[in-house]
Amino acid sequence: MSYFVTGGTGFLGRNLIDALLKRDGTIYVLVRSGSKKKLEALKDERWSRDAARIVGVTGDLGKKRLGVSAAEIEKLKGQISHVFHLAAIYDLTNEDQEAQVKSNVEGTRNAVTFAEAVGAKSFHHTSSIAAAGLYEGYWREDMFEEWAADDHPYYRTKHDSEKIVREECSIPWRIYRPGIVVGHSETGEIDKIDGPYFFFNLILQLRRAIPQWISLLGIEGGLLNIVPVDYVTRSMDHIAHKSGLDGRAFHLTNPKHNRVGEVVNVFAKAAGAPQFSMRVDSRVFGFIPAGIRSMLAGLPPIRSIIDTVLGGYGIPRQALKFFNYPTKFDNRDTAKALKGSGIECPPIQDYAGFVWDYWERHLNPELHRDRSLASSVAGKVVVITGATSGIGLETAKKVAAAGAITIICARKQEELDAVQAELRAAGGNVHAYSVDVAEMDSCDRFIAAVLKDHGHVDVLVNNAGRSIRRSVNLSYDRFHDFERTMAVNYFGALRLMMGFLPVMSSRKSGHIVNILSIGVQVNQPRFSAYVASKAALGAFTRCAAPEFHHRNVTFTNIYMPLVRTPMIAPTKMYDNIPTLSPDDAANLIVKGIVEKPKRIATRLGTMGELLWAAAPDVTNILFNTTYRLFPDSAAARGEKVADDGAPSTEAVALAALTKGLHW
Repeated sequence: MSYFVTGGTGFLGRNLIDALLKRDGTIYVLVRSGSKKKLEALKDERWSRDAARIVGVTGDLGKKRLGVSAAEIEKLKGQISHVFHLAAIYDLTNEDQEAQVKSNVEGTRNAVTFAEAVGAKSFHHTSSIAAAGLYEGYWREDMFEEWAADDHPYYRTKHDSEKIVREECSIPWRIYRPGIVVGHSETGEIDKIDGPYFFFNLILQLRRAIPQWISLLGIEGGLLNIVPVDYVTRSMDHIAHKSGLDGRAFHLTNPKHNRVGEVVNVFAKAAGAPQFSMRVDSRVFGFIPAGIRSMLAGLPPIRSIIDTVLGGYGIPRQALKFFNYPTKFDNRDTAKALKGSGIECPPIQDYAGFVWDYWERHLNPELHRDRSLASSVAGKVVVITGATSGIGLETAKKVAAAGAITIICARKQEELDAVQAELRAAGGNVHAYSVDVAEMDSCDRFIAAVLKDHGHVDVLVNNAGRSIRRSVNLSYDRFHDFERTMAVNYFGALRLMMGFLPVMSSRKSGHIVNILSIGVQVNQPRFSAYVASKAALGAFTRCAAPEFHHRNVTFTNIYMPLVRTPMIAPTKMYDNIPTLSPDDAANLIVKGIVEKPKRIATRLGTMGELLWAAAPDVTNILFNTTYRLFPDSAAARGEKVADDGAPSTEAVALAALTKGLHW
């Protein structure tokens, strides 16, 4: 018994060949002339023990009789018992109708005529549940004409290719309609992103940003029918070799249909991410007429919002179809054909961990993205304020080493000269400018000089800052504290942005990184002047960012935790409290430059935001307690004392648990 397989080097095809190799006979595989090496590699790596039984046949899905030569067809006549036709475009995001018709429809017709030409005993067509279109209700295995037509070419071509088999195939045929195919239930192996995988990046970002124990609000969504690839191919192999089943279609589906919200939660649990415990049924919006919903979704601002949000997580717009997917699939004929074989579709919960693990280790887009700093800044003009010490200095070292045209600025020329000499000695292209960001005229002179010397700025890092740790109770006669802090942290950064943004906007390229504070999220006592200035900077950024979105100018706010820099040195208590190092902080800035997220925040800061939102009264009492636990420093009290004394054991313990907070 011999087999002929189209799409044998694809994901389903490889797994089907795995099953067929457990039987006797030769397996002929259709390959394009340019894909012969791929088949040979699979024979060496995957099927080495049975490589001699796998024979490549050169052809082309888009040509008559699969483009197989007349001599090869004559050679194969009477030799083929089963033709398995799997080759097709399985891609919901591909809306190229011409390409899909050529591959899925004409390719099926060519496969049928080839099977007839070689005198195959049976023809096995791999269709899809997409052949049902968007049918409302249960779709039985004996249904075909009742499909609900859809304008997406994938759905239509899967239906039309079945029609060719039903009406034009003169030899016995069987049709298989798999559900949404995911990775192997034992290894998680898969080679493409599709179906539920579209949500994996979102799950990954949630895991990074939010503690697992927090419950989220999400959408329940429509029905998904998910099956592992090994269940699909083992079922095809078994049914193909069972007598008396010709002329029928088989739903290789999961008897249990899961809603979108359930599926996301299953994989979120497997990933160790927070779950959407509260889910709103999207059908509640059904009272809005379909025409109005379609009109609203087509409005440019709404389309832009949807595309931006989805694009940020790698979710294609076409995936929105699944949010209200209406079809359930009956598979009683399949269950009867598989009875006694031991082949059953496992619950998604049983193998979700394998699927997630394989995706995270092999298919996570971040693994294949050039995430090096050099790829983002080499040859580009990067301005870093406050670059002679602490966070700014460490950032300048990394940026210069990555090949940027590095602009460092600070108040003291002597320190600037020393840093410039150090970075140039290490091979950096570094230029130093003296500027006092608290003085608007100084900012203007700096902006003019940089634009004159370099023409533009690609990246601006607003790092220079002033911090004051002093309770309001000690600030009644120190209004200048608020003025000085606002001048540096807000007005200075704002002046630089206003100076460089026009050129960024005209060039349609630029990125601004603003260093805020975890205090903006958590609102710790004694930092009212500092947090207010950083909050103002963050508010400006959030308001300005939408104005420049269409001009490809982006902003990142970094809610920086407490860092051991000269700025916190006057508060001697911090000598005994764990903090981030300047290098750790600089790595956050590097992340902002490379990835360009809207914000970078720690889990601790995010938890603080949630506490204020969910239980403001309790949080207020909690911080009142810490306010009394961590006293004002001698410097804040205006006392000239060399040492504030060691903090209490309770204070040290709390600081250790909340590393990064400004106590």
